[in-house]
Order: sequence, then structure tokens, then C-alpha cells
Amino acid sequence: MTRPPTAAQRRVIDAADPVTGRLRGTEAQLAALVKRELAFRHPRPPHDHFLTPAGHRIREAEATVPAKAEAPAKAEAPAAGGVFAARIGGEEDSPATGPARVREVHSAWQGLLELRRMTNPDGATDRPCAWERTHLVQAAALALEAAGHRPAEQDFEEGYRVRATPQPEAVAVREPDGARLRACAATLEEAGWQVGEHAEPRTRARYLLASPRRA
Repeated sequence: MTRPPTAAQRRVIDAADPVTGRLRGTEAQLAALVKRELAFRHPRPPHDHFLTPAGHRIREAEATVPAKAEAPAKAEAPAAGGVFAARIGGEEDSPATGPARVREVHSAWQGLLELRRMTNPDGATDRPCAWERTHLVQAAALALEAAGHRPAEQDFEEGYRVRATPQPEAVAVREPDGARLRACAATLEEAGWQVGEHAEPRTRARYLLASPRRA
């Protein structure tokens, strides 16, 4: 089992930014956290250090476990699945809501913007990158969830649902409330997607077709 962090390392972890996980500490403290995979050093200047998912779990456990408790096993266990997935709406097993989820979504969105900057030929962050074009549903869902839109729960109609379509570079976004559907459209457009509103032929229900903008 991995050794629990030292008291000094815990203080650095506990003082991390609650949203971004940004760390402050001495070079030795930060290097030790990186070595133990509780933190990582950002590859670009100013090369700040941030908590990894394992570091976040340690921090969350410290916030809820009495001070005398020593390194609970739950804090050391890997996250279920180990991979972040944005809410597409209507999932059978949706992740729990709360501050931890908000932080995960925020970090994922910031990571996607960095991926755009590094992989778009001109370094642009205002339009989707190649990864998003091969993960259309997840990319659109992340833009919506990061902007605070509410995904649909499995047994309820309210909330957005993002689904693939027969078109090669388009997703469908459904939201029964007209005002919230238009708000989803505005969010996707701001995130670099081309969006059009359409109506189902038989039900006349309104929905969006969204495609990543190329220029």
C-alpha cells in the first residue's frame, strides 16, 4: 500500500486551490508530491504544480475524516473507472453531484482548452480541436456541463441530452424547455460550434444540430 503523505505534505495538499488544485509550497515539497503522483508540474510556464486525481482524493478525505484518522484506505483507492466522462444526459449510472464533480468538470474543460492551444495549428482556443472531432458527443457535453447546464437524469425529461447523429460531424442536443435549449445553443456557439435549431418531423419537438467550427 502506498505510504500516507507526511504532515507537511498534507498541509500543502489541504491548502490547494479547491477548484483548480493549484499548489503552493517549497520546491522540495512539490517535488515529493510529484514523485508520489499526488501532483504534477505543468509543462508550460510558469510551471505551476497541481493536484492529480489521487491528490484530490487525499484532500477530500482529509476534509471529512477526523484529524486523528491515519491515511484511510478509501483515499488511496483509484477512482472508479479512472477516466473522466462528461454528462451526456440520461445515463443509467450518473456520477454524484457536488463540489468534487464541479472541480472535475472545471479541470476537464481547462484541459480541453489547453489541448486546443497545443494542437490547433494556430494555437486557437476558440474552436474545437481534432480530439473533439473524433469525440463529438463527449466534447459537446463537456462544453454544456462546464457552463452549468443541467443534464437529464435517466427517468426525467428535464435537462439536456447529447446524442450522435447519422451526420459525420454533428450531434443532436435535446432539451424540452425552449429557453434552456436556446441557452445550450448559445453555450455551444461560444465554445466554437456551429449550431442550428430544427424540429422533429412528427412531434415538432425542437432540437439542436451542432458541428465543430473549422475556422
